Amino acid sequence: MGLLSNRVQRESLKPGDHIYSWRAAYIYAHHGIYVGDDKVIHFTRRGQEVGTGTVLDVLLISSGPARSHQPCSTCTPPEEGQGVMSSCLNCFLSGGVLYRFEYAVTPALFLAKARGGTCTLAVSDPDDAVVHRAKYLLENGFGCYNLFKNNCEDFAIYCKTGLLVVEQGTLGQSGQAVSIIGGPLAAVLSTPLRLVTTNVYGMAATAVAVYCASRYVGDIGMRKDVVKISAEDLTRRLATGLLQVVEPQISATPARGSPLLLTQ
Repeated sequence: MGLLSNRVQRESLKPGDHIYSWRAAYIYAHHGIYVGDDKVIHFTRRGQEVGTGTVLDVLLISSGPARSHQPCSTCTPPEEGQGVMSSCLNCFLSGGVLYRFEYAVTPALFLAKARGGTCTLAVSDPDDAVVHRAKYLLENGFGCYNLFKNNCEDFAIYCKTGLLVVEQGTLGQSGQAVSIIGGPLAAVLSTPLRLVTTNVYGMAATAVAVYCASRYVGDIGMRKDVVKISAEDLTRRLATGLLQVVEPQISATPARGSPLLLTQ
């Protein structure tokens, strides 16, 4: 467990590990579950490793690592409309560096890692349960991809914990999505200080405090709007409409519909 980096060697991986690799000059990270035999199961937008469902795709795809145009003989081609896919480790990394997501970290360590999407306060389930969820969802799907509510990190965190955010209009489990929202939020909330002080250090400290607080309360290990649900029940609810699936629209703003909404 590192303070500055979660970088690991391939030899240290074991089935059930949640791994990720940074894309687009560290703007975005792609997450997946290592299931052994050099295979990674991960959730993508229409089978493409870098995709958000918004105009951010232009930036992410253009500045992402170079990918070979030759099809890989060992990877499973994604089905039409199916976002969960199996890739070899090389294709998953796509030229990037391998990192391992950390679970059950202390609050101090969580806050020390200022960048979201690298660790969580939540506790992981046993490795065999994690691998089972990933393989089951490979066959049955995980709903529609959405950058802020149902992305690759959400998929990996669900596989590790079985926890799912179920309230409409809220962010998903993803720490990097919380960071994207938390930065501008911190700036907005700290702006009123300009009316009572010209101390730039005070305003900066307040902005940092608001940002850290938003990350902490938004972490899957602290949230109250989550439910533990099995992969079998998840896909059954998706199939029967008890979980509403909303396809995000390509636009400059994130889709407002919640891709995974539990209804009674």
